[in-house]
Amino acid sequence: MATPEGWTESGGALTREFRFADFTEAWGFMSRVALIAEKRDHHPDWSNSWNTVSISLTTHSAGSTVTENDVAMAEAINQVLGG
Repeated sequence: MATPEGWTESGGALTREFRFADFTEAWGFMSRVALIAEKRDHHPDWSNSWNTVSISLTTHSAGSTVTENDVAMAEAINQVLGG
């Protein structure tokens, strides 16, 4: 199971920080990710501060560890940005 591009695996989670031009772009990104998360029933732990979105993916039901489900979600999030 390879770590998706741009993500770091640490402490039983995949993490990544995204920066945007402003709050509106960051919020739009979060909205698109939220739709994917809801469809996949896999919801990230995340935070937003102005133009920065921090995301952490872990599977709590598997003992708070990284699973294929987290990797697939990270890859889907990467696709939101085109890579």
